[in-house]
Amino acid sequence: MDPQLEDYIESHISPEPAYLRDIDRATNLRRLNGRMCSGHIQGRLLKMLTMMAAPRHVVELGTFTGYSSLCIAEGLEGDACVDTIEVDDELEEEILANIAKSPAGERVRLHIGDALEVLKSFPDDYFDMAVVDADKRQYPQYFEVLRRKVRHGGFILADNTLWDGHVVEMGRHSPQTQGIIEFNDLVASTEGVETAIIPLRDGLTLLRLSKREKTL
Repeated sequence: MDPQLEDYIESHISPEPAYLRDIDRATNLRRLNGRMCSGHIQGRLLKMLTMMAAPRHVVELGTFTGYSSLCIAEGLEGDACVDTIEVDDELEEEILANIAKSPAGERVRLHIGDALEVLKSFPDDYFDMAVVDADKRQYPQYFEVLRRKVRHGGFILADNTLWDGHVVEMGRHSPQTQGIIEFNDLVASTEGVETAIIPLRDGLTLLRLSKREKTL
């Protein structure tokens, strides 16, 4: 996005809470892959989408430093919570410290481990919404599992689904790009799934599970 346009958008949307701004800055300073942090614009969108969906149970695959988890938590009401799963145990201390900075932090439950394994501990139809931002190679597998774990009428949000435009490049692809391509093709060919792609940052796909095939 053009920096001038990005600045304009940021000045015309809800402000970024100070604690999230600090988390974003620290992430970009300390982490080589700091751009993975959602940031102001996408963070406010995540909060808005959460408020619109009004979920009680949310699962997030890929916590990183906790920015997006806290944006989701801001949009929750009542006794709703978000279970967020991070495979990198070296991030646990930083994530917990960041969660403690937020007034909505009590709504976040952190799980350290492989997402596909952790998801086995939850019953089918348990979640109202899922947010996917983990290993791109496993996006197709995440989708197949989440179709059982997310209830009828629930939502799945998948980040990075345009993958810097690599999805439309010809020739040999990296395993990450191939995983995204397979996910996008799988979603497009699956009955009972309403789909929209927002070309924000690296692409954000919104899915609504309108029905489930009997074979599942």
